[in-house]
Amino acid sequence: MFAEQKNVDLLMEFSEIIGLDHIKSHLQTTVKTGRVAHAQLFVGQSGCGLLPLAIAYAKELLCSNHKAQSGAYTQCAAKVAHLSHPDLHFVYPINSNETIKKNPVSDSFSDEWRKFVLKNPYGSLFQWYQQLGIENKQGVINVKEAEEISKKLSLKAYEGGYKIMIIWMAEKMNTECTNKILKLVEEPPQNTVLLLLTENEGQLLNTIHSRCQILHIPLLSEQAIVTSLKNKTSLPENELKKIGRQARGDFNRALQLLEQGGDEGVFESWFVQWVRAAFKAKGNKKAIQELLQWSDMMAGSGREVQKNFLSYCIELFRQALLKNYRTEGLIDLETKDPKFSIEKFAPFVHQNNIFEILSALENAIFHIERNGNAKIIFTDLSIQLTRFIHEKELA
Repeated sequence: MFAEQKNVDLLMEFSEIIGLDHIKSHLQTTVKTGRVAHAQLFVGQSGCGLLPLAIAYAKELLCSNHKAQSGAYTQCAAKVAHLSHPDLHFVYPINSNETIKKNPVSDSFSDEWRKFVLKNPYGSLFQWYQQLGIENKQGVINVKEAEEISKKLSLKAYEGGYKIMIIWMAEKMNTECTNKILKLVEEPPQNTVLLLLTENEGQLLNTIHSRCQILHIPLLSEQAIVTSLKNKTSLPENELKKIGRQARGDFNRALQLLEQGGDEGVFESWFVQWVRAAFKAKGNKKAIQELLQWSDMMAGSGREVQKNFLSYCIELFRQALLKNYRTEGLIDLETKDPKFSIEKFAPFVHQNNIFEILSALENAIFHIERNGNAKIIFTDLSIQLTRFIHEKELA
């Protein structure tokens, strides 16, 4: 993970953001030419750099009235890097927790936000909920937050330049909040820039969406992820390439894969046990009992372990599909169990069941993140797998 103090002054520089060179160049050009849209919508996955990109852009805007490399510029950049610049404001989904029990707003959790961002600016919404201890709740940006936004942006800039408001996970704004800030989006105060960041563009109300300049942030390249990981670990190149491929353009997922490296042997054992029971379960009461016992076992593991295991399953099924269709150059799977053969397993993963299998696994992750009953989730997933795995490949 990122070292909070050692690298904090570099975190929010364009030069330190992974990949996205053409996006960074575009944003820098808007600052140089003064063609800065007052309401912008950044669309993409958090793990692709949505938040660090927005903060680096904010730094360019906030420090643009100082001569580059001057003392004033350096001080301005340091304030942004520490998330303490008086003209840089943040809004993010929150809910009440053990500390703040009534009427929470983003500022109620500013210390937690700073720790979260400086630890890993590529972090996910669920990781933020974990930081707050509200992973069993739904975060929201409500109308009280809208009042805070209006109040902050109505004030003059402390340092006489831009005022920046970054709304992270803007799709979490409820209808009342959206309606309340609509006028600000349409006619913001002078030198005010609203940066709305979203992973789910379709969930934003059209009244907001249509009034923003939209910038789509693409997935990161495998090479960009591998290059960045080299600074964080001494793993050999082939292992880093494997992680880079499995991350599928998401640097936060790459960090998670890096951390769970020691879990793969356990995950493989669970997977083999699960799939073998699913194969035997058709008309076999004993095997069905094995699946129920397996589901009980999985329900007893932690939620993050459950999610990581399901992600591992997704990758293994994809690798099996590639093996089945002989795309050897894309396969990086190395199983450790001598009794489990990917060559023999691969023919059972094909075009007629892969979409259903992956959809079932992704739905299971979705429900686990939302505090669903793990035993029910894994039991249902196991029953579905027994059906999918026996589907014949049609020509």
